[in-house]
Amino acid sequence: MSPRALVVWLSLAALVVAAPAHAQQPAQPTAPQQLPSRQANYAWDKTLLRASFSFRDVMDKGLTDKLSSGLPSVIAMRAYVFRDEDATPVALTVRTCRVVYDLWEEVYRLKITGPGVDRDTAAINVEGVLRQCAEARDLPVVDRPLLVASKAHFLAVIVDVNPVSPQMLAQMRQWVARPTGSTGIGPGDALFGSFVGLFVRQIGTSDRSLTFRTQAFTP
Repeated sequence: MSPRALVVWLSLAALVVAAPAHAQQPAQPTAPQQLPSRQANYAWDKTLLRASFSFRDVMDKGLTDKLSSGLPSVIAMRAYVFRDEDATPVALTVRTCRVVYDLWEEVYRLKITGPGVDRDTAAINVEGVLRQCAEARDLPVVDRPLLVASKAHFLAVIVDVNPVSPQMLAQMRQWVARPTGSTGIGPGDALFGSFVGLFVRQIGTSDRSLTFRTQAFTP
């Protein structure tokens, strides 16, 4: 075998060996219990459960650099309440943050909407943006009567950066118009759906997506 033929043969062999490894993709979760887990802090405010958790890692360097472009960016978070061993959500809380860098004033203008929150504010740097837009602090989650006593529940969270669907953002704006604590969700609600329909993401629906579940809590 000539040296050139040997090189070609070795190259083809390497491709054949590498192909199966390249073809293997991480398995998509089929139930909310299978989502990656992260810690949240829970606290009861009378009958209203509040949660605090971070989703800063949805913003990679490319997206944080993009914040300074002067073009608007949106971080949209949906947190569904699931009962353990159940794939149907019983409650939903949402939060959105629209970020625009003011090139003249050199500050980030923020529009934050969530349960009981609709405010315009500002941040002087990216750290301030992430602290206000990529963290949930004392987020109203669910009213106790919607939960089953002595049954484990948890949050399954979807975060989208610059979601493509304006319809979804409009539905989120309508959802946060509800009174604080009115987070119960059912088949007739626009943001309701099966776990697979909600959490198995389609390519191109946003610049970046992050999904995870919190540890369980028991009312």
